[in-house]
Amino acid sequence: MEVLKIDSLPEDTNAAVPLKNVFQQAAVSGKLKMGTVTIPPGKRVPLKGVSNHRENEYSIIIKGSIMTETNGQTLRVSSGEATFIPAGQDHIAYNDSNEDCEIIWVLVG
Repeated sequence: MEVLKIDSLPEDTNAAVPLKNVFQQAAVSGKLKMGTVTIPPGKRVPLKGVSNHRENEYSIIIKGSIMTETNGQTLRVSSGEATFIPAGQDHIAYNDSNEDCEIIWVLVG
């Protein structure tokens, strides 16, 4: 998993408004799926086992924070950060805080 702090990313100096590239990769054939999720305090995604899919997963944490586990590594991801999880990588997320965690996610592949 890769985690980036959005505030620390450089802005595109050629843009008319502040524009930041969060992640950039070569285009892939397949599908794109985008959505939102709110993970309440004490909840885990998925409910049991691990998530693992054929698509690359990109997420931006809009509010709150979650703990993530992938490849034996545990990380806290908080608002203002973005994550990249490569296709085929087992992962889970759980909200161990006292507030909802709001996420925008995109699956590509």
